[in-house]
Amino acid sequence: MANQAAGDVKTVGVVGAGRMGQPIIGHLARKGFAVLVHDVDAGKRATAESRGGRWLADPAALARESDAILVCVGYDREIRELLADDGPLLQSRPGTIVAILSTVLPATVRELAERAAGRGVPLVDATVCRGGWAADEGTLLSFVAGDAPVVERLRPVLGAYSSDIVPTGSVGSAQVAKAVNNMIMWACLVANHEGLALAHRYGLDIEAMRRALMTTHSANKCLELWGRQTMAWADDDMAIVAAMAKDCGLTLRQAQAVQAICSELKPVRFQLDKYGSS
Repeated sequence: MANQAAGDVKTVGVVGAGRMGQPIIGHLARKGFAVLVHDVDAGKRATAESRGGRWLADPAALARESDAILVCVGYDREIRELLADDGPLLQSRPGTIVAILSTVLPATVRELAERAAGRGVPLVDATVCRGGWAADEGTLLSFVAGDAPVVERLRPVLGAYSSDIVPTGSVGSAQVAKAVNNMIMWACLVANHEGLALAHRYGLDIEAMRRALMTTHSANKCLELWGRQTMAWADDDMAIVAAMAKDCGLTLRQAQAVQAICSELKPVRFQLDKYGSS
């Protein structure tokens, strides 16, 4: 029997039923929340309903019925459309929490939070880390940023799918935390490829080498999960890092190199015989 959802948030809307949204729907339903779901792709309806969600074709209807809304769409423009002056999510009742789980620029979140506040709708960013397998397990790391009372109201929702919740401060700062995570993660993945490609060229047993490296200071999560990263969002993640660095006047030479390498790496990832070949 599902546990009763805690706090004043009983009904949670999920906008975006993709790789992260789908397992989040299931975790919320199992924790006792009523879960409303919208995605522009109606083909995701059956899976969302099988996980315990109630499908709504109209995102404005979802907004009006929800106590909190999790936005799990992929791109900045989609979030801006949802939260435009006449956007569907600003049809929410005053007091409804809108949480942006998507990875976007901090300035975007701050701008939209100011707009939503004018309607009495508190907006926070609640970025997630650790990937799809952690979403499946309900062990995501959530960085959450916004007014402390709003964050506390949202905590039971975040706790349905996160094993760790880390407040980062004012709105937009969770996006900074996620960008830092992404920057380091993709750098590790590139370094792993270069190290293991070198070992491969010299005839070492790559799996034995990987296991040995996991016992040293070279250990990293990307190495532990070698072979599992799709790199689906690497280009977008590193473009956000580059834009943020430019905005604050910071030169990040390694991040610049990683951004360039990721574009070339994605098609041949984990194929060490192809990595670095001219």
